[in-house]
Amino acid sequence: MALDGIRMPDGCYADGTWELSVHVTDLNRDVTLRVTGEVHIGGVMLKLVEKLDVKKDWSDHALWWEKKRTWLLKTHWTLDKYGIQADAKLQFTPQHKLLRLQLPNMKYVKVKVNFSDRVFKAVSDICKTFNIRHPEELSLLKKPRDPTKKKKKKLDDQSEDEALELEGPLITPGSGTDVLYIGPLKGSIYSSPGLYSKTMTPTYDAHDGSPLSPTSAWFGDSALSEGNPGILAVSQPITSPEILAKMFKPQALLDKAKINQGWLDSSRSLMEQDVKENEALLLRFKYYSFFDLNPKYDAIRINQLYEQAKWAILLEEIECTEEEMMMFAALQYHINKLSIMTSENHLNNSDKEVDEVDAALSDLEITLEGGKTSTILGDITSIPELADYIKVFKPKKLTLKGYKQYWCTFKDTSISCYKSKEEASGTPAHQMNLRGCEVTPDVNISGQKFNIKLLIPVAEGMNEIWLRCDNEKQYAHWMAACRLASKGKTMADSSYNLEVQNILSFLKMQHLNPDPQLIPEQITTDINPECLVSPRYLKKYKNKQEKGCKKQMPGYIRDLITARILEAHQNVAQMSLIEAKMRFIQAWQSLPEFGITHFMARFQGGKKEDLIGITYNRLIRMDASTGDAIKTWRFSNMKQWNVNWEIKMVTVEFADEVRLSFICTEVDCKVVHEFIGGYIFLSTRAKDQNESLDEEMFYKLTSGWV
Repeated sequence: MALDGIRMPDGCYADGTWELSVHVTDLNRDVTLRVTGEVHIGGVMLKLVEKLDVKKDWSDHALWWEKKRTWLLKTHWTLDKYGIQADAKLQFTPQHKLLRLQLPNMKYVKVKVNFSDRVFKAVSDICKTFNIRHPEELSLLKKPRDPTKKKKKKLDDQSEDEALELEGPLITPGSGTDVLYIGPLKGSIYSSPGLYSKTMTPTYDAHDGSPLSPTSAWFGDSALSEGNPGILAVSQPITSPEILAKMFKPQALLDKAKINQGWLDSSRSLMEQDVKENEALLLRFKYYSFFDLNPKYDAIRINQLYEQAKWAILLEEIECTEEEMMMFAALQYHINKLSIMTSENHLNNSDKEVDEVDAALSDLEITLEGGKTSTILGDITSIPELADYIKVFKPKKLTLKGYKQYWCTFKDTSISCYKSKEEASGTPAHQMNLRGCEVTPDVNISGQKFNIKLLIPVAEGMNEIWLRCDNEKQYAHWMAACRLASKGKTMADSSYNLEVQNILSFLKMQHLNPDPQLIPEQITTDINPECLVSPRYLKKYKNKQEKGCKKQMPGYIRDLITARILEAHQNVAQMSLIEAKMRFIQAWQSLPEFGITHFMARFQGGKKEDLIGITYNRLIRMDASTGDAIKTWRFSNMKQWNVNWEIKMVTVEFADEVRLSFICTEVDCKVVHEFIGGYIFLSTRAKDQNESLDEEMFYKLTSGWV
């Protein structure tokens, strides 16, 4: 008897070989191979393909070890080096698998994504195909479950999703299917020449966002060029209030925190995180730091960002006032109208020429910073100052005292308060340094209320101070100065005048039209107010009318809201399509709660759970029930941060020997760690540097173990 046929008690053969079981997913077939621990992974795959004897392109296949949840991608490694023995069950499976991706506009698209790539790389490939620059701002999120609804069958969930499928098939060249192929394969089916180059050729009209060139050049050879490329850059209106009603709306801060449990780990692959083929994932802007938005190159990016902002407001993920809600509704209505007109015009005139000089001027006027470029941005040799009478209030419990008027001067990052203008040369009655403070607007245009709420960090917590301005102009200048001072900047900074103009334009959009007769009556026939405002404000209007009048004509509430929206529309009616989207994004950024990602945490020494809020430039400890800021720490003042993975504690060290430690209670601390590192990574970007992504730097800052 030959030695190679004798099997030992440990399962190995006398010649040192042993049997390795491999399941081939495409064929649903189990194959047994005789191997030794010295065989490398590439040799295993070669033996497997030879034994299968099936004529097929196996180049996209790789070995997956289910028990260890790891891809065996290092083909030069041996089985021994991976620790694989006879009891291991391997899968031979394609790396590219089908994924149902929900875009920020809530529409679904089917894509094939590399399930063996790290999520950061997979998202970069997706964004290249969709022509979205700066993919580092986006990531993938698992779909949140609505706790108020009973568990439904997967088929029911999928049927609801299918109602939101993108119109028109998105075809893979040569495949005959409605699947997009994402990822750099041999003979890659997409190419994005110049996508990240500084010498990019403009691809979109800066006025309306339509493509300037044939779709083959616009999307290279990507799947979208044969399908419907414009659909990702065009905003599609919500067709019925029922769609809005079915969406999950966070009812409290805790719900918002639970949504953030679903962010995938950017340093691990989809398969490693138990993502299944055909699973639905959400593609979202994860980091609220949007770099170099340019209408000439970013029509799709701008539209998807606008859509994410729109849904955040409609689903009440972010708070806004009634006046702001009507402004957002008016902008939506305007964008919906122009989107239809632009699509029709582009079909009728696809060969239009665009004046490059006009487009360049438009870029200067329509940027995310907003407003027209200021002519006062030259070299400033002296730091500007503000001086005016301002009403100041220090809210305390059980106090009946109101605002007290002071002569206030704003120098550098500090405000000094004097009892009168004549005493300004003496010692101030109060003085406050705004560096590192929280600045929150409290504005009501119709009530002529222009308040600035300040939370100023002190040793024992935060001091709350309210400033009341007399008019919009005064408010804009003082608010802009406060925002810059909170970041450690003075009014000498070139962004000050832009900030003032942004605030003024934001307030102007909320003005009510003094002459309602100017509103054309025929417009009311094509507006659907239930789809333009959040359910909370619909309910609020109904409650108001029920209290005021016992009986109203059918449709009265709808007509009332329509009239309010059309009044607000007069302030934005002259905007171009791209400008309206940019203004919407800018207004979203101006909301007090913008850009805060919430997590539940227990701080060291604390007896109850609090919220930790992470933004692009700071950490905020917040009251879990009210959302009020308890303490703020700036990243600019941070020395280092680390994670104790055993007890899941995040520790952040700041200058002045301040140390912050907390345990994440509802989410893996890796998610919080990645948000902090991600924002640090984004802060290193600069327009004059090579725009290729430094993936390794991202992993060093976010993975925790590289």
